[in-house]
Amino acid sequence: KMEEFLNLTQLKTSMKEATLLDYYTAGFWWAKEMNFSLIQLSGFMDLLNFALENLSGKHMTLGDNLKELERAVTGIGETESEERSLFDPNSFSIEQAKAIIDYLVTSLFKHYEAYEYLFHSRREEPVISNE
Repeated sequence: KMEEFLNLTQLKTSMKEATLLDYYTAGFWWAKEMNFSLIQLSGFMDLLNFALENLSGKHMTLGDNLKELERAVTGIGETESEERSLFDPNSFSIEQAKAIIDYLVTSLFKHYEAYEYLFHSRREEPVISNE
């Protein structure tokens, strides 16, 4: 279902699509294990998308993405993104917000360079022949 929702069409041949599916699926199940309500789950998934879009689409550095995340989570100030994140910091407890930050640090920010390489490096496409 996640594959369909994300409109991933080259999952078996694209490392980028496989990584995105893994990232969002892991985040979804983590949030389910945290017993988030549907509203919280939606906000959390939006926050995952927000941080990943800042990296993949907007080419933000780690520092800039962390600043955007802080603004989105605290609700203080406007984010640089054209679209305001749908994340509502008031729908989470302090403990839940800390857990979310910890999750983002371990799942995305500790591996930021690998994600940058995945999204922004040019790789040659392999040629597959009958041989």
